Amino acid sequence: METGLDYSPTVLLACIAARLLEDKKSVFVGTGLPMIAAMLAQRTHAPGLLIIFEAGGIGPRIPVLPISVGDSRTFYQANAASSMHDVMSLSQAGYLDYGFLGAAQIDRYGNINTTVIGPYHAPVVRLPGSGGANDLGSFCHRTIVIMRQDQRKFVERVEYVTTPGYLSGPGARERAGLPAGSGPYRVITQLGVYGFDEATRQIELLSLHPGVTLQQVQEASAMDIRSAGDLATSAPPTAEEMAILKEIDPTGLILE
Repeated sequence: METGLDYSPTVLLACIAARLLEDKKSVFVGTGLPMIAAMLAQRTHAPGLLIIFEAGGIGPRIPVLPISVGDSRTFYQANAASSMHDVMSLSQAGYLDYGFLGAAQIDRYGNINTTVIGPYHAPVVRLPGSGGANDLGSFCHRTIVIMRQDQRKFVERVEYVTTPGYLSGPGARERAGLPAGSGPYRVITQLGVYGFDEATRQIELLSLHPGVTLQQVQEASAMDIRSAGDLATSAPPTAEEMAILKEIDPTGLILE
């Protein structure tokens, strides 16, 4: 579908992520693109979306893009100005429908590494670690990963499991004591959108972004990428979405 609109890859990712969020659901968001996606969803098809921030803002109606999850605007017209302890407890209690995550590495079962590259005690790279990612990946009903795709990041098996995906395959999350039915839902990269096969729990390509080929996807992966039947093409941003995004991020802080 051609729109004739000029948009950046970041704008496309924001629109795709926003469309995944449903009305009258809850979503835990972090700084940057997840914030924008949640705000866009709330201003379009999901006015009843409950946005939750790590610093304690629950259910705000955000006027403009906050600089971080601790920005005072994350409490604007909120249902509650709570605490990090309380919002993390919401995930453990099963009240979070969606959670956004990033990843340094992801493998075919959706396990995420943000801890270390190389041997744990003699690493090549020491990464930031979990933060709240393990809580969200363990207890949110569905997690959405937004990351850049290349052969170092899309791997057969992560070097360290910071955040559990489907672990070793079907039933592994449940055997580890994690809630039934929870786990990775979508992975959005600069090349396409991925889901997870219900039978095998392995990652599969659902759609390609406009102009992207299967060859490019495979060349940017260190694992074999399977496709889910006839591949769709990611719908580009609409004029309405782009207008709202300019209102959300008027200075181009994220959406350059």
